[in-house]
Order: sequence, then structure tokens, then C-alpha cells
Amino acid sequence: MPDFETAKRLLKQFKGENYWFGRGILSQTGPIAAKSGKNALLVSSGFSGIEPYLSAIRQSLQNSGVELKAHIRGAQPNAPREDVFRIHRELQQHHPQLVISFGGGSTIDAVKAALVLHTLGGDTESYFGAGKVTEALQKTGRRLLPHMAIQTAAGSAAHLTRYSNITDRATGQKKLIVDEAIVPAYPLFDYQLTHTAPPALTADGAMDGIAHCVEVLYGASGKAGYERIEEITVTALRLVLHYLPRVLQNPGDPAGREALCLATDLGGYAIMLGGTSGGHLTSFSLVDILPHGRACAIMNPYYTVFFAPAIETPLRTIGRLYHQAGCLSQDPSRLAGRNLGMAVAEAMFAFARRIRFPTRLADVPGFTPDHIQRALTAARNPQLKMKLENMPVPLTPEKIDPYMGRILAAARDGNLQTIQNIP
Repeated sequence: MPDFETAKRLLKQFKGENYWFGRGILSQTGPIAAKSGKNALLVSSGFSGIEPYLSAIRQSLQNSGVELKAHIRGAQPNAPREDVFRIHRELQQHHPQLVISFGGGSTIDAVKAALVLHTLGGDTESYFGAGKVTEALQKTGRRLLPHMAIQTAAGSAAHLTRYSNITDRATGQKKLIVDEAIVPAYPLFDYQLTHTAPPALTADGAMDGIAHCVEVLYGASGKAGYERIEEITVTALRLVLHYLPRVLQNPGDPAGREALCLATDLGGYAIMLGGTSGGHLTSFSLVDILPHGRACAIMNPYYTVFFAPAIETPLRTIGRLYHQAGCLSQDPSRLAGRNLGMAVAEAMFAFARRIRFPTRLADVPGFTPDHIQRALTAARNPQLKMKLENMPVPLTPEKIDPYMGRILAAARDGNLQTIQNIP
């Protein structure tokens, strides 16, 4: 299975020997943790069948002479600020030498942010944006506690990245801490943990992985390092397009589960080489009605049409993959500009329908016109400006309403024709 071997080679290229991944490696928790001290705080989210895995972690820590000072509850979906503050208070109380997060992206992201507050104080608002944590650490001479992130879901790749997504539930808006300092020192992912993931979570995570790769590839067009990002994207998309429908039909398929884990880990590699853009930016304003991966899956076809004249090379690459997967009847090599973008967007819709995802916002329960206004307002927020800057067709503040407004209207109605390209 060449895609599997290519994926593993790329992950080794990414993390070297500092990433423990595959099936049956949870027993490595204790020996890895012992590198950072004699005691740890465990922060875990819950899922069906978690107890045997927690027992394995506890036993491994005990066998390695690491005391578990406390075991506390992880974060709710989308890592609400309240969970960050609660975990921070527990850190202040127990003073561990190492923090172990065991959960999906929300729990890992909440621990990342709580570790920042534990070391530097203040509020999460002080660290949203890029490089704020490193700046504060350099000023104070402090260091964050070591963080072992044990991933349990194929999706966000939070265990591998510099991102912490935190949600203010009062406003329904998600914001980002983006900083190399918060990359977990000890990432671990036992792929067997995903075998009982429900279909919706499985699909949402896989589509998040696609969004990571596609958005980074779009932004890398014509830049140095494009070839590596293209190889990552091609490998990840081939795995998801082939294996996601198969896993949804047979959730216990071990090869399919491994494929999705590898693909979404590659999504983490992609976003460490470049940044996401439009799909992710808009998804941050839809947290109250959609899981993150599903929101990105809805939005990316529409941004694809908007970006199309500037990204013909990546679109032909992606188009070939959808063509091979039976989602695109036209030969993408014969298309150009907006027509190429329209064809790839329609192929994305076809795959979404194959996995029973919505393709327009109007079909999402709870969607209102306020979500469009929230997304336009968020796009003007300086704390999220990196998403605008990552776009292959950058949007200045004065262009947000006339151009992004049309993209959002198109996504509301499912009408690609509404989108206007910048001349």
C-alpha cells in the first residue's frame, strides 16, 4: 500500500523520532513521561470504552515511576474558555512537572491554552494571534511545562501543531493562539483509539484533514516549498477519498482507520508548513451550529471558486484526485480559471453527498443571517488577520463585504454563480 508508506515517510520527515504513532503504542506513555519528571497531571475527555485505555495509561505511568497527582476532566467541544480557566486552576493547585492531555483536539487545545495561563498569567485574550506566547516567554525568561498530547481522534492533529482554538460561547466565536511554543513536546497517537469513533465524528475529522491540506496548498501556489506541500496533500487526499466511504460502511476496518489517522496527521504537517485561510476563517463563526470539519467542508468549495484564477496548478492536482475517486467527470487538465474552480467545487460537493454532508448553509439546522454577519465581522478582527493574509487572493478590509459577502451568500444558497472573482 504505497500511500501508507509515503504517509509514514512524510510523518517521519516532519517529526523525526519525536512522534509516537501507530497501533498499540499507548504503553509507551510511562517511559516517555518519565523523561520530564516524577509526577504528572492527566486531563482526559470521555468517550465510549475509554476506561481500558485510561487504565493502560495509569499502569504505564506507575511502571515508569511517574506519580499521577490528579486526573481531571477535559474540555467540551470547541474548547470553551471556561474549560481553559478550570484546567488552569487545577494546574495552579497541583503543580505537576508534566501535563498529559488525553482526548481529541478540544481537550488538547484547552490544555495548550491553560499551560500558557499557568506560566504567564493573564487571560486568553492576551495571546490570540501569532507569536504572542513566545514574545511573553522571552520577556519573562519563563518556560511552559512539558506537554504530552495523546490524540484520540483522527482530525484536528492538535497533538502536532502550534494552534490552540478557543471558543467564547457568549459570542459564538472561535479564536486562535498560534505559536511554536505551544507545540506539545511529546505527541502520541495510538490509532487503535479511533476504532470505535462514531460515523459523524469520523467524517468530520477526515474532512478537517482535507481542509488543512487543501487550504495550505492553495496558499502555497507559486511559493517555495510547494512541491513538499503538494506531496503531503496528494497523499492525504488519496487516503481520505478512498478510505472514508469504506470506513463509514465498515467502522471496524483497521486499514481504513489507519488511513484516516495518517491522512489527518499529514493535515497537521501541512498546517505547520503553511496556514489555512477562508474555509477555516468562516468555520470559526459557525461553531454553534456545525462541527469544525463539516463547516470547512461546506465552505471550501465556495472559496475554491473565488480563488480559482490564482491557483490553477493546485486545482489541477486536486481535480485529478477527485476525478480518480469518481467525483469529477471532466478532465481538469482541459480547464482553466473560474471554470476549473467550478468543476473542482462540484467534485467536492459530489464527495460531500457521498458521505451525506450538507453542501449549503441553508440546510444546516440553526443557521440564520446572523451567522453571515458574524463571519464578516470576524474577518475584520486583527486577531484573525493571518487567515486573510494566507488567502491566495488576499482580502483587504474594504473588500470583505463585497467579495466575502458574496461567497457567504453563495454558501447560504448553494449557488456558485453568486461568487464574484476579483478582476
